[in-house]
Amino acid sequence: MLVSIASARSGNAVAGGGLGGLMGSGTPLTEWGSVLGLARFPDGHIGGVADGEWYRLVTAMFLHYGVLHLLLNMWALWVLGRTLEAVLGPLRFLALYLLAGLGGNVAAYVFTEPNRFTAGASTAVFGLFAAIFVIMRRLGRDTSAIVPILVINLIFTFTVPSISVAGHLGGLVAGAVVSLILAYAPRSRRTAFQVAGCALVLVALIGLTLVRTAALLG
Repeated sequence: MLVSIASARSGNAVAGGGLGGLMGSGTPLTEWGSVLGLARFPDGHIGGVADGEWYRLVTAMFLHYGVLHLLLNMWALWVLGRTLEAVLGPLRFLALYLLAGLGGNVAAYVFTEPNRFTAGASTAVFGLFAAIFVIMRRLGRDTSAIVPILVINLIFTFTVPSISVAGHLGGLVAGAVVSLILAYAPRSRRTAFQVAGCALVLVALIGLTLVRTAALLG
């Protein structure tokens, strides 16, 4: 976040965007790393995932628009991540986080206008919301407190104009699929099943990216 603000050389990076100015504006760093389908930049060059900048599908989940954007996502990650990592272990939790974030970014790439920037850890955070519901149900624990929080976040997703609906819903779906694979793997072949399942999710996301790229370049 500090690097992003420094690259902007402007206070707008801190609090110049949506939600009454609290969400922050774009910076050269978010311009470089956010999800972007295909667009022409002011200096005339063309960039975006369809132009070969696939790294955007990963870097976007580590960039934020403003301090409030960052703090909200980090708070959610702290609350959800501690529980999930304790249950899954660090490696499985990392796989869940990365695939959920990637899933949300691929969904943003596929379903968002090609010239719109999207970024934030919320794609992965929504995947964690789905995962904690699935895994807690698998463990037989009460999930009644999770549903209202998820509903509130979905309301924000659909009512705040600057939020990527596709990114949030894509992360939610990807997180649900990965958590089902992790939670319901057969005990006798658990690791092999989980690795194969997560690999299939990754292949599916790559396939969707290739289809969208062909459509944009066609």
